[in-house]
Amino acid sequence: MAAQFGDYQYEIQFNALSGVLPELPMAFAELERRAKATLSPSLWSYVAGGAGDEFTQRANVRAFEQWGLIPRMLVGAAERDLSVELFGLTLPSPLFLAPVGVLGLCAQDGHGDLATARAAARTGVPMVASTLTVDPLEQVAGELGDTPGFFQLYPPKDRELAASLVARAEAAGFKGIVVTLDTWVLGWRPGDLATGNFPQLRGNCLANYTSDPVFRARLAKPPQEDMQAAVLEWVSVFAAPLTWADLPWLRSLTTLPLILKGICHPEDVRRARDAGVDGIYCSNHGGRQANGGLPALAALPGVVAAADGLPVLFDSGVRSGADLVKALALGATAVGVGRPYTYGLALGGAAGVEHVLRSLLAEADLIMAVDGYPTPADLTRDALVRLPGEVG
Repeated sequence: MAAQFGDYQYEIQFNALSGVLPELPMAFAELERRAKATLSPSLWSYVAGGAGDEFTQRANVRAFEQWGLIPRMLVGAAERDLSVELFGLTLPSPLFLAPVGVLGLCAQDGHGDLATARAAARTGVPMVASTLTVDPLEQVAGELGDTPGFFQLYPPKDRELAASLVARAEAAGFKGIVVTLDTWVLGWRPGDLATGNFPQLRGNCLANYTSDPVFRARLAKPPQEDMQAAVLEWVSVFAAPLTWADLPWLRSLTTLPLILKGICHPEDVRRARDAGVDGIYCSNHGGRQANGGLPALAALPGVVAAADGLPVLFDSGVRSGADLVKALALGATAVGVGRPYTYGLALGGAAGVEHVLRSLLAEADLIMAVDGYPTPADLTRDALVRLPGEVG
C-alpha cells in the first residue's frame, strides 16, 4: 500500500516506543498557548489578533462547528488520493500555506519566510509568499525546491513598481500572482494600537521594496543609508484602492494565473470571472481587517456557485484537518492555513511548520478514511449536514 498522510501517526507512535515523544504540540490549543509564550507581546498581537473585538475572527473558527460530515460505510477507503489539479499543476494535497505578512519575524532566527519555504519544499504544500517579507522574494523562491510557490501582491500606487514586483516574481519561478484586495487601508486593530505595533514602520519586512530597482529609484539615498526615508516612501506607495476599472491593467501585468484574494460576494465573483481572472480566493483576511462581517466559510458556497468552474481558494478560520475536509466539501479547490503554521514556525522553525502541515494532512486523511471519502472529489455538499447553533 502506498504511503498515506495519515501514516504520520504511526511515525509518532513508533518513535514513542523508543521513548521519543513529540516535542511540538499535537493540538491547536496547546500550539497557540506555547507560541504566545514564545513570541513578544507586540508580535503576538500582530499575528494572533483580529479587527475590533474580534467577533469575525471568532466567527470564522466557529463557522466550521455548524457543519458535520456524514459517514459513509463499506466504501473501502483503504487508500486515499488527496491530490488536486490547480492551474495546470498536480498538487499532492489541497492544502496550501496562506500568506502571512510578518512571517519572517516569527522565526527565532528572524528569517521565517525562508524557513517556511523549506517546510513547503519538504512537504509538497505550496506556499503563497507575502509581499511583506524579511528576505527578498527571489531568496524565498530559491528555498521552495520542486514545490510550487505563489506570490501575493499588495498592489502599490506606483504601477511601475507593481509591474516590477510581478516581473520579479515571474522570473523567480512563482506559479501565480495572488492579489490581495482588502488591505489598501489598515483595519481597526485595537491590540496593535494599544501596543503601538506596526512592524513595517520600524523598517521590518520591507525587503521586496528595498531590493526593487523601481522603489530604490524613488529614494534620494539607498535604504541602508536612510531607512527612515525608505519607510516613509513605502507608506506613501504601499497600496492602491483598486476598482473594477483597474482589472484590465492587473491582467496585463502577467501571463501567470491571476487570483483575486478577499472576494466573498457572488456578484464580485462573476465580475472577476468576466474580467479574465484565473481563480477566486474566498477570504476575509482571517478577521484581521474588518470586524462585524460574516465568516468566510458562510460565503464559500455562494462564491463557488458564482465561480462556475473557476478554481476557488479559501482561508480564514482553518485550525484542523476536519476544517480542511469541511471546506473541501463546501466547494473549495484548495484550502489555506495561516495562524497554525505561523505558531509552528515560532516554536520550531521549518521543522515546526512541517509538523503542523503533516498533522493537518494526517487528520484530514484519517477522517476521509474513517468516514469513507477516498478523494477530494468525493467530498461534496451532500457529505455535510448543517448542525444547530449560532456563530459568534
